Amino acid sequence: MLPVTSAVPNRTLRHLLLAAALVFAQQAAQLHALSHLQHDMAKAERSGKCVPPVSHPAEQCIAYHAVDSALPALALAIEPPKIALPAVAPVVLPLPFSPRIEFDSRAPPVLS
Repeated sequence: MLPVTSAVPNRTLRHLLLAAALVFAQQAAQLHALSHLQHDMAKAERSGKCVPPVSHPAEQCIAYHAVDSALPALALAIEPPKIALPAVAPVVLPLPFSPRIEFDSRAPPVLS
């Protein structure tokens, strides 16, 4: 038997929650990348020598790396509108002088 209530609202709610989770996770990944800015500036100033360690564990970097490109991949699924550019007529410029032939090529001599 079919269920009395439809599964469509539940499915829609799941899709909306997944979309919201991706948006918030990517925002958190961007904030995490900004937390590395101070470390990267110190690294650049000191030429990579005597740089203080990052203030969070590496596991946090790995976790945010998994979602840092989730939404750009989805953005390619949206087809942008096609814009037709106006056609440009070709322009033919006259030569200032006639071309000069430097060498007349011909067949090699016949050896008999």
